[in-house]
Amino acid sequence: MRTSAFRLITLAVTAVTGAGLLIGTPAASANDRTALPGSVPAWATSSARTGTADAAENVAFRVYLGWTGDAAAVANQVSTPGSAGYGRFLTAAQFRQRFAPSQNDVSAVQQWLRKSGFDVGYTPGNHRYVQAEGTVAQAAAAFGTSFGEFTVGGKTLRAPEKELSLPAGLPAGISAVVGLDESFALLQPSAGPAASPSPAFVNAPPCSAYYGEKTTATTTTPDGVRVPDAYGHPNPWVPCGYTPAQLRSAYGVQQAIAGGNDGSGQTVAIIDAYASPTILSDVNTYSRLHGLPQLSGNQFTQVTPPGVANRPQNPKQDPQGWYGEETLDVEAVHSIAPGANIVYVGSPNNYQDLDAAMNHVVDQHLASIVTNSYGFSTELLPPGYVKPFNDTLVEAAATGIGVYFSSGDNADETGGIAANFPGATPDWPAVSPWVTAVGGTSLGVGENGEYLFETGWETGRSTLTNGTWVPTPPGEFFGGAGGGTSRLFTQPAYQAGVVPDTIATANGARPQRMRAVPDVAALADPNTGFLVGQTQAFPDGTAKYSEYRIGGTSLASPLFAAFVALAQQRAGRTFGFANPLLYAKAGSPAFHDVRQPPAPMAVARVNYANSVDASAGYSPASLRSLDADAVLTIHVRDGYDDVTGIGSPNGTAFLTALGQ
Repeated sequence: MRTSAFRLITLAVTAVTGAGLLIGTPAASANDRTALPGSVPAWATSSARTGTADAAENVAFRVYLGWTGDAAAVANQVSTPGSAGYGRFLTAAQFRQRFAPSQNDVSAVQQWLRKSGFDVGYTPGNHRYVQAEGTVAQAAAAFGTSFGEFTVGGKTLRAPEKELSLPAGLPAGISAVVGLDESFALLQPSAGPAASPSPAFVNAPPCSAYYGEKTTATTTTPDGVRVPDAYGHPNPWVPCGYTPAQLRSAYGVQQAIAGGNDGSGQTVAIIDAYASPTILSDVNTYSRLHGLPQLSGNQFTQVTPPGVANRPQNPKQDPQGWYGEETLDVEAVHSIAPGANIVYVGSPNNYQDLDAAMNHVVDQHLASIVTNSYGFSTELLPPGYVKPFNDTLVEAAATGIGVYFSSGDNADETGGIAANFPGATPDWPAVSPWVTAVGGTSLGVGENGEYLFETGWETGRSTLTNGTWVPTPPGEFFGGAGGGTSRLFTQPAYQAGVVPDTIATANGARPQRMRAVPDVAALADPNTGFLVGQTQAFPDGTAKYSEYRIGGTSLASPLFAAFVALAQQRAGRTFGFANPLLYAKAGSPAFHDVRQPPAPMAVARVNYANSVDASAGYSPASLRSLDADAVLTIHVRDGYDDVTGIGSPNGTAFLTALGQ
């Protein structure tokens, strides 16, 4: 990859609550075809090319049409407190009538695709796209390009070798084509370590029932080793995983829930790939063990294509790897908002169909709150991925749907796929100005459920080697909440005056302020993580329910969405896209202003060598330093910061303030 391969195209600026999307519009070319700027991925460079794509390979894609009017202006009005239109959301039918592409435009695209030899498939009710399928050779001919294969992030992926183009006569509203390149293979769930327990994962001892119950001064490793001090003192062993009651207590909502403010009347949608065949039994077993009501009747709905829960794992499609993600999301929402309805929408694959799942949730208005725990580990994607999805988010805001995305688990993304791009990069779709991006924290919960501390999730790891912590604490970076400053979106109006200029320009000099991520935060650190229960596959061939500690911003997003469900119930109204409302409460008692600890903090941890039991022994003990941001370009600060945003929910003050 080369930095120069990615080009910001500034031909048209789309208003997004005061934020501009720096993506180009189609432009006529000399041969009477209309080019789609930015349709070649940044990673498809000559140095990364390994060969020509197989012309006979099957390819499925979508031709997207943009909205026909200024839908963003309406979304802005209905989402901004103080606006004359605040809270006056459109229905899905009203939105379609005002902004959906015409049937004539859809028919023109369908006819052209059929004449080009493609099989034409589904078009949703809001006319967002036309789905089609054919071969790489047909795609090359139809879109006036050629396709090569390129290495990126250890994968070999297909991409066009020059910009896609369209013949004259097609509707001008065509905004993008999604699926011809394989950028979707870079998408991943945002959960932290052990998020996909297949094979099974089991917590190894010692671990604590609450923060600080066991320390390295009083408890040895299972094989009798007393681990050394760090930062001049003994350190706690990791919690075994906080229970629903502990999180409710620490975040100050236990009394509200006990009093009936439990999310009743609210619906939270969860979008992931595939669907766990044991999800309902797992959640109800978990609920029985932890004092939660059962999910019964219509409280839980799973919307998936036929057979999606039964597909075997293979190198390109990984259903089992997403089962832990679904389990975490559903149990997190149910733990905080046990009265809320949950709609799980599973994409038939973890590729481009996730955008169709989002469109389905929005167009059918399946919920007023949507939480998503996946994302691309960069925003530097082809505009063909960014613009259509962003348009769906605009529809969500206009129709009263709040969309929450995990900010990611690789901090500033200066390693991995985005390593060769300059400076930090936030994740997509969390960076969209129409998304509430949820960052992550490390949380201390005391013996009686009290809130001890909260700091930014930025973990450093040191390993016990010959009686010494190596590297010297805080050690090497080992996961943290995503954040940073966008290169695609200018600063939205709701961030002005809250996000300092020094953060808004942290990723390089810009002529204008840019969108900063995240917006808010909740618990994410796997080392102070959440206890979940799931049916897991064990090495002896058995499959059984067991519980384990988990984290990641995949936890933070559904937790925060559940807090919003409580707040909406208390307010007696839907917030829709909540960022303007949330930022209006920044600095108030509604939020914990997450700060750096006054002195370095760490927890010790031991894992089973085989992940499930002591039969193969234990891995060397490790020290996990909290808020270890020395190697990062993002940091926890007083006020807004690019790890935890404006902070985490502060109990009844949060629930009350959002309804005022």
